[in-house]
Amino acid sequence: MKSKVIYDSCQNVELLNNNFAECNLKEMLKARKYIVKKHFEGVPKRDDFEIVEFVLPALKLGEVLVKTEWISVDPYLRARNAMYRLPFDQFSSQIGQVIESHHNKYPVGTKIVSHIGWCDYGIVDMNEEEPLRTYKLPDFEALPTSYGIGVLGRPGATAYFGLLDICKPKFGETVVVTGAAGAVGSLVGQIAKIQGCRVIGFTGSDKKVRILEDELGFDFAFNYKTVDISEVLKNAAPYGVDCYFDNVGGEISSVIIKEMNTFGRVACCGSISSYNDNPDKMSKASIVQPFIAGKQIQLEGFNVSRFADRWHEALPVIVNWIKTGQLKVKEHVTIGFDNVFGAFVGMLAGENVGKAVVRM
Repeated sequence: MKSKVIYDSCQNVELLNNNFAECNLKEMLKARKYIVKKHFEGVPKRDDFEIVEFVLPALKLGEVLVKTEWISVDPYLRARNAMYRLPFDQFSSQIGQVIESHHNKYPVGTKIVSHIGWCDYGIVDMNEEEPLRTYKLPDFEALPTSYGIGVLGRPGATAYFGLLDICKPKFGETVVVTGAAGAVGSLVGQIAKIQGCRVIGFTGSDKKVRILEDELGFDFAFNYKTVDISEVLKNAAPYGVDCYFDNVGGEISSVIIKEMNTFGRVACCGSISSYNDNPDKMSKASIVQPFIAGKQIQLEGFNVSRFADRWHEALPVIVNWIKTGQLKVKEHVTIGFDNVFGAFVGMLAGENVGKAVVRM
Protein backbone atom coordinates (compact mmCIF):
# COMPACT_ATOMS: atom_id res chain seq x y z
CA MET A 1 0.00 0.00 0.00
CA LYS A 2 1.67 3.21 -1.16
CA SER A 3 0.46 6.78 -1.04
CA LYS A 4 1.41 9.68 -3.26
CA VAL A 5 3.08 12.43 -1.29
CA ILE A 6 3.61 15.86 -2.83
CA TYR A 7 5.17 18.54 -0.68
CA ASP A 8 6.27 22.03 -1.66
CA SER A 9 8.48 23.40 1.14
CA CYS A 10 8.65 27.08 1.91
CA GLN A 11 11.27 29.01 0.04
CA ASN A 12 11.72 31.55 2.83
CA VAL A 13 12.90 29.38 5.71
CA GLU A 14 13.78 32.40 7.90
CA LEU A 15 10.26 33.75 7.56
CA LEU A 16 8.87 30.34 8.44
CA ASN A 17 10.99 30.00 11.54
CA ASN A 18 10.52 33.52 12.88
CA ASN A 19 6.92 34.26 12.00
CA PHE A 20 5.45 30.77 11.73
CA ALA A 21 4.48 31.37 8.10
CA GLU A 22 2.42 28.71 6.41
CA CYS A 23 3.98 26.57 3.70
CA ASN A 24 2.24 26.34 0.37
CA LEU A 25 0.99 22.78 -0.15
CA LYS A 26 0.22 21.85 -3.74
CA GLU A 27 -1.65 18.87 -2.37
CA MET A 28 -2.58 17.93 1.19
CA LEU A 29 0.19 15.79 2.66
CA LYS A 30 -0.86 12.18 3.10
CA ALA A 31 0.75 9.96 5.69
CA ARG A 32 0.62 6.32 6.75
CA LYS A 33 0.70 4.80 10.20
CA TYR A 34 0.23 1.46 11.93
CA ILE A 35 -2.83 1.25 14.17
CA VAL A 36 -3.21 -1.58 16.70
CA LYS A 37 -6.74 -2.91 16.27
CA LYS A 38 -6.44 -6.08 18.42
CA HIS A 39 -4.49 -6.73 21.59
CA PHE A 40 -1.74 -9.27 21.09
CA GLU A 41 -2.42 -12.87 22.04
CA GLY A 42 0.88 -14.69 22.22
CA VAL A 43 3.26 -13.66 19.45
CA PRO A 44 1.98 -10.48 17.71
CA LYS A 45 0.31 -11.14 14.35
CA ARG A 46 0.15 -9.03 11.23
CA ASP A 47 -3.64 -8.79 11.40
CA ASP A 48 -3.38 -7.25 14.88
CA PHE A 49 -2.42 -4.11 12.94
CA GLU A 50 -3.92 -2.00 10.19
CA ILE A 51 -1.98 0.45 8.05
CA VAL A 52 -4.10 3.53 7.46
CA GLU A 53 -3.58 6.48 5.18
CA PHE A 54 -4.68 9.87 6.45
CA VAL A 55 -4.31 13.59 5.78
CA LEU A 56 -2.22 15.45 8.31
CA PRO A 57 -3.86 18.52 9.88
CA ALA A 58 -2.37 22.00 9.75
CA LEU A 59 0.34 22.70 12.30
CA LYS A 60 -0.40 24.55 15.52
CA LEU A 61 1.98 26.93 17.25
CA GLY A 62 4.92 24.98 18.67
CA GLU A 63 4.46 21.94 16.43
CA VAL A 64 6.73 20.55 13.72
CA LEU A 65 6.06 18.20 10.85
CA VAL A 66 8.64 15.44 10.51
CA LYS A 67 9.45 12.95 7.81
CA THR A 68 10.45 9.72 9.51
CA GLU A 69 13.98 8.45 8.91
CA TRP A 70 14.42 5.74 11.58
CA ILE A 71 11.96 3.69 13.65
CA SER A 72 12.86 1.74 16.78
CA VAL A 73 11.39 -1.68 17.58
CA ASP A 74 11.81 -2.79 21.19
CA PRO A 75 10.55 -5.47 23.61
CA TYR A 76 8.55 -2.97 25.67
CA LEU A 77 6.20 -2.46 22.72
CA ARG A 78 5.02 -6.03 23.35
CA ALA A 79 5.00 -5.72 27.13
CA ARG A 80 2.83 -2.57 27.18
CA ASN A 81 0.39 -3.57 24.45
CA ALA A 82 -2.47 -4.55 26.77
CA MET A 83 -2.24 -1.26 28.71
CA TYR A 84 -3.83 0.77 25.91
CA ARG A 85 -7.45 1.05 24.87
CA LEU A 86 -8.15 -0.07 21.30
CA PRO A 87 -7.62 1.15 18.69
CA PHE A 88 -4.40 3.08 19.19
CA ASP A 89 -1.45 4.30 17.14
CA GLN A 90 1.56 2.03 17.57
CA PHE A 91 3.97 4.06 19.67
CA SER A 92 7.76 3.78 19.64
CA SER A 93 10.82 5.98 19.51
CA GLN A 94 11.74 7.32 16.10
CA ILE A 95 13.90 9.93 14.41
CA GLY A 96 12.44 12.33 11.87
CA GLN A 97 13.61 15.37 9.94
CA VAL A 98 11.59 18.58 10.22
CA ILE A 99 10.02 19.55 6.88
CA GLU A 100 7.70 22.24 8.25
CA SER A 101 8.04 24.14 11.51
CA HIS A 102 5.88 26.32 13.71
CA HIS A 103 8.54 26.54 16.40
CA ASN A 104 11.46 28.94 16.08
CA LYS A 105 13.87 26.62 17.96
CA TYR A 106 13.41 23.78 15.48
CA PRO A 107 13.85 25.00 11.89
CA VAL A 108 13.37 22.97 8.73
CA GLY A 109 16.12 20.35 8.50
CA THR A 110 16.36 19.74 12.26
CA LYS A 111 16.47 16.08 13.37
CA ILE A 112 13.90 15.28 16.06
CA VAL A 113 13.66 12.24 18.35
CA SER A 114 10.07 11.57 19.39
CA HIS A 115 7.69 8.83 20.46
CA ILE A 116 5.13 9.15 17.65
CA GLY A 117 5.91 5.63 16.50
CA TRP A 118 5.27 3.68 13.33
CA CYS A 119 4.40 6.36 10.78
CA ASP A 120 6.10 7.78 7.70
CA TYR A 121 5.16 11.39 8.51
CA GLY A 122 3.95 12.84 11.77
CA ILE A 123 3.41 15.94 13.88
CA VAL A 124 5.44 16.49 17.04
CA ASP A 125 4.53 19.05 19.70
CA MET A 126 7.88 20.56 20.67
CA ASN A 127 6.25 22.54 23.48
CA GLU A 128 6.37 19.21 25.32
CA GLU A 129 10.08 18.54 24.90
CA GLU A 130 11.47 16.15 27.51
CA PRO A 131 14.73 14.16 27.85
CA LEU A 132 14.83 10.67 26.31
CA ARG A 133 11.38 11.10 24.75
CA THR A 134 10.90 14.29 22.69
CA TYR A 135 13.93 16.43 21.86
CA LYS A 136 16.30 17.71 19.20
CA LEU A 137 18.80 15.04 18.20
CA PRO A 138 22.10 16.01 19.88
CA ASP A 139 25.36 16.45 18.02
CA PHE A 140 26.96 13.00 17.98
CA GLU A 141 30.22 14.19 16.43
CA ALA A 142 29.68 12.48 13.04
CA LEU A 143 28.38 9.22 14.53
CA PRO A 144 25.39 7.63 12.72
CA THR A 145 21.98 9.25 13.17
CA SER A 146 20.41 5.89 14.04
CA TYR A 147 22.42 5.81 17.27
CA GLY A 148 19.90 8.35 18.58
CA ILE A 149 17.35 5.56 19.16
CA GLY A 150 20.00 3.08 20.25
CA VAL A 151 23.29 3.42 22.03
CA LEU A 152 22.88 7.21 22.31
CA GLY A 153 19.20 7.04 23.21
CA ARG A 154 17.01 5.12 25.63
CA PRO A 155 18.79 1.73 25.27
CA GLY A 156 22.18 3.29 25.95
CA ALA A 157 20.88 5.21 28.95
CA THR A 158 19.23 2.01 30.22
CA ALA A 159 22.50 0.10 30.06
CA TYR A 160 24.57 2.92 31.52
CA PHE A 161 22.43 3.84 34.52
CA GLY A 162 21.05 0.36 35.14
CA LEU A 163 24.53 -1.07 35.48
CA LEU A 164 26.43 1.80 37.09
CA ASP A 165 23.73 3.21 39.39
CA ILE A 166 21.90 0.03 40.39
CA CYS A 167 24.42 -2.81 40.10
CA LYS A 168 27.36 -0.56 41.04
CA PRO A 169 30.04 -3.03 39.84
CA LYS A 170 33.48 -2.83 41.38
CA PHE A 171 36.79 -3.58 39.66
CA GLY A 172 37.40 -7.33 39.56
CA GLU A 173 33.80 -8.34 40.28
CA THR A 174 31.79 -10.77 38.13
CA VAL A 175 28.83 -9.44 36.15
CA VAL A 176 26.25 -11.66 34.44
CA VAL A 177 23.96 -10.37 31.68
CA THR A 178 20.96 -12.12 30.13
CA GLY A 179 19.65 -11.10 26.73
CA ALA A 180 23.33 -10.33 26.27
CA ALA A 181 23.25 -9.86 22.48
CA GLY A 182 20.31 -7.46 22.52
CA ALA A 183 20.17 -3.68 22.33
CA VAL A 184 20.74 -3.20 26.06
CA GLY A 185 22.57 -6.38 27.03
CA SER A 186 25.31 -5.98 24.43
CA LEU A 187 26.10 -2.55 25.89
CA VAL A 188 25.87 -3.63 29.54
CA GLY A 189 28.52 -6.31 29.05
CA GLN A 190 30.92 -3.92 27.35
CA ILE A 191 30.43 -1.20 29.96
CA ALA A 192 31.12 -3.77 32.68
CA LYS A 193 34.38 -4.68 30.90
CA ILE A 194 35.31 -0.99 30.81
CA GLN A 195 34.83 -0.99 34.61
CA GLY A 196 37.34 -3.86 34.91
CA CYS A 197 34.86 -6.66 35.58
CA ARG A 198 34.68 -10.29 34.50
CA VAL A 199 31.63 -10.51 32.22
CA ILE A 200 29.44 -13.53 31.44
CA GLY A 201 26.62 -13.32 28.93
CA PHE A 202 23.72 -15.62 28.15
CA THR A 203 22.13 -15.52 24.71
CA GLY A 204 20.04 -17.67 22.39
CA SER A 205 22.35 -18.99 19.67
CA ASP A 206 25.88 -20.23 19.09
CA LYS A 207 26.40 -17.47 16.51
CA LYS A 208 25.62 -14.83 19.12
CA VAL A 209 27.94 -16.54 21.59
CA ARG A 210 30.82 -16.12 19.13
CA ILE A 211 29.97 -12.44 18.54
CA LEU A 212 29.86 -11.70 22.27
CA GLU A 213 33.20 -13.37 22.92
CA ASP A 214 35.10 -12.57 19.71
CA GLU A 215 33.80 -9.09 18.88
CA LEU A 216 32.36 -7.52 22.02
CA GLY A 217 34.92 -8.73 24.54
CA PHE A 218 32.79 -10.81 26.92
CA ASP A 219 34.97 -13.17 28.96
CA PHE A 220 32.43 -15.96 28.53
CA ALA A 221 29.17 -16.34 26.65
CA PHE A 222 26.77 -19.29 26.59
CA ASN A 223 23.76 -20.43 24.62
CA TYR A 224 21.21 -20.85 27.39
CA LYS A 225 19.30 -23.36 25.23
CA THR A 226 22.15 -25.88 25.17
CA VAL A 227 23.94 -25.58 28.53
CA ASP A 228 23.32 -26.29 32.20
CA ILE A 229 23.34 -22.72 33.49
CA SER A 230 24.30 -23.62 37.03
CA GLU A 231 27.22 -25.79 35.88
CA VAL A 232 28.68 -23.26 33.44
CA LEU A 233 28.45 -20.55 36.08
CA LYS A 234 30.41 -22.66 38.52
CA ASN A 235 33.23 -22.89 35.96
CA ALA A 236 33.05 -19.37 34.49
CA ALA A 237 32.45 -17.65 37.84
CA PRO A 238 34.37 -19.75 40.39
CA TYR A 239 34.12 -16.98 43.00
CA GLY A 240 30.42 -16.43 42.46
CA VAL A 241 28.35 -13.70 40.80
CA ASP A 242 28.39 -10.17 42.19
CA CYS A 243 26.11 -8.32 39.76
CA TYR A 244 23.29 -9.57 37.58
CA PHE A 245 21.64 -7.45 34.86
CA ASP A 246 18.35 -9.20 34.14
CA ASN A 247 16.65 -8.61 30.78
CA VAL A 248 14.90 -11.96 30.61
CA GLY A 249 13.29 -13.16 33.86
CA GLY A 250 12.02 -16.73 34.21
CA GLU A 251 13.88 -19.80 35.38
CA ILE A 252 17.26 -18.67 34.02
CA SER A 253 17.12 -15.71 36.41
CA SER A 254 16.26 -17.94 39.35
CA VAL A 255 19.30 -20.11 38.64
CA ILE A 256 21.63 -17.11 38.33
CA ILE A 257 20.37 -15.53 41.56
CA LYS A 258 21.09 -18.79 43.42
CA GLU A 259 24.73 -18.50 42.31
CA MET A 260 25.15 -14.94 43.55
CA ASN A 261 27.44 -13.85 46.35
CA THR A 262 26.44 -12.26 49.64
CA PHE A 263 25.47 -8.61 49.07
CA GLY A 264 25.06 -9.23 45.33
CA ARG A 265 23.11 -6.68 43.27
CA VAL A 266 20.45 -7.35 40.65
CA ALA A 267 19.10 -4.79 38.17
CA CYS A 268 15.73 -5.96 36.85
CA CYS A 269 15.39 -4.33 33.45
CA GLY A 270 12.98 -6.64 31.62
CA SER A 271 11.33 -10.03 31.40
CA ILE A 272 11.24 -10.83 27.70
CA SER A 273 10.86 -14.57 28.41
CA SER A 274 7.26 -13.91 29.52
CA TYR A 275 6.09 -11.10 27.24
CA ASN A 276 4.20 -13.43 24.90
CA ASP A 277 2.66 -15.48 27.74
CA ASN A 278 -0.99 -15.38 28.68
CA PRO A 279 -1.12 -13.13 31.80
CA ASP A 280 -3.52 -15.62 33.40
CA LYS A 281 -1.16 -18.55 32.80
CA MET A 282 2.29 -17.15 33.45
CA SER A 283 5.31 -19.44 33.37
CA LYS A 284 6.55 -20.55 36.79
CA ALA A 285 10.11 -20.23 38.08
CA SER A 286 11.87 -21.57 41.15
CA ILE A 287 11.48 -19.65 44.40
CA VAL A 288 14.46 -17.36 45.02
CA GLN A 289 13.42 -15.52 48.19
CA PRO A 290 15.48 -17.75 50.52
CA PHE A 291 18.61 -16.90 48.53
CA ILE A 292 17.79 -13.20 48.35
CA ALA A 293 17.18 -13.03 52.11
CA GLY A 294 19.97 -15.39 53.14
CA LYS A 295 22.63 -13.68 51.02
CA GLN A 296 21.17 -10.21 51.54
CA ILE A 297 20.96 -9.66 47.79
CA GLN A 298 19.73 -6.28 46.62
CA LEU A 299 17.20 -6.67 43.80
CA GLU A 300 15.81 -3.52 42.17
CA GLY A 301 13.53 -2.98 39.22
CA PHE A 302 13.88 0.20 37.19
CA ASN A 303 12.63 2.17 34.24
CA VAL A 304 15.10 4.39 32.41
CA SER A 305 12.69 7.34 32.66
CA ARG A 306 13.84 7.90 36.23
CA PHE A 307 17.27 8.84 34.88
CA ALA A 308 16.00 11.15 32.11
CA ASP A 309 17.21 14.31 33.84
CA ARG A 310 20.72 12.84 34.12
CA TRP A 311 21.02 11.62 30.55
CA HIS A 312 23.34 14.53 29.77
CA GLU A 313 25.87 12.93 32.12
CA ALA A 314 25.97 9.66 30.20
CA LEU A 315 25.89 10.95 26.62
CA PRO A 316 29.43 12.40 26.31
CA VAL A 317 30.89 9.43 28.18
CA ILE A 318 29.28 6.93 25.81
CA VAL A 319 30.29 8.98 22.75
CA ASN A 320 33.88 8.93 23.97
CA TRP A 321 33.80 5.16 24.54
CA ILE A 322 32.59 4.66 20.96
CA LYS A 323 35.13 7.03 19.42
CA THR A 324 38.01 5.45 21.38
CA GLY A 325 36.96 1.92 20.40
CA GLN A 326 36.11 0.80 23.93
CA LEU A 327 32.44 0.32 23.01
CA LYS A 328 31.40 -1.41 19.78
CA VAL A 329 27.92 -0.78 18.43
CA LYS A 330 25.85 -3.48 16.79
CA GLU A 331 22.71 -2.66 14.78
CA HIS A 332 20.21 -4.90 13.00
CA VAL A 333 18.79 -2.76 10.19
CA THR A 334 15.54 -3.49 8.32
CA ILE A 335 14.59 -1.27 5.39
CA GLY A 336 11.12 0.03 4.54
CA PHE A 337 7.89 1.17 6.22
CA ASP A 338 6.07 -1.97 5.10
CA ASN A 339 8.65 -4.11 6.92
CA VAL A 340 8.31 -2.56 10.38
CA PHE A 341 6.09 -5.37 11.64
CA GLY A 342 8.53 -8.02 10.42
CA ALA A 343 11.37 -6.24 12.19
CA PHE A 344 9.28 -6.15 15.38
CA VAL A 345 8.45 -9.86 15.53
CA GLY A 346 11.97 -10.74 14.39
CA MET A 347 13.37 -8.78 17.31
CA LEU A 348 11.02 -10.58 19.72
CA ALA A 349 12.24 -13.88 18.27
CA GLY A 350 15.86 -12.88 18.87
CA GLU A 351 16.91 -12.43 15.25
CA ASN A 352 18.85 -9.26 16.01
CA VAL A 353 22.30 -8.67 17.42
CA GLY A 354 22.36 -5.25 19.03
CA LYS A 355 19.70 -2.63 18.37
CA ALA A 356 16.88 -3.45 15.96
CA VAL A 357 15.98 -0.42 13.84
CA VAL A 358 14.04 0.26 10.64
CA ARG A 359 15.37 2.69 8.03
CA MET A 360 12.66 4.41 6.01
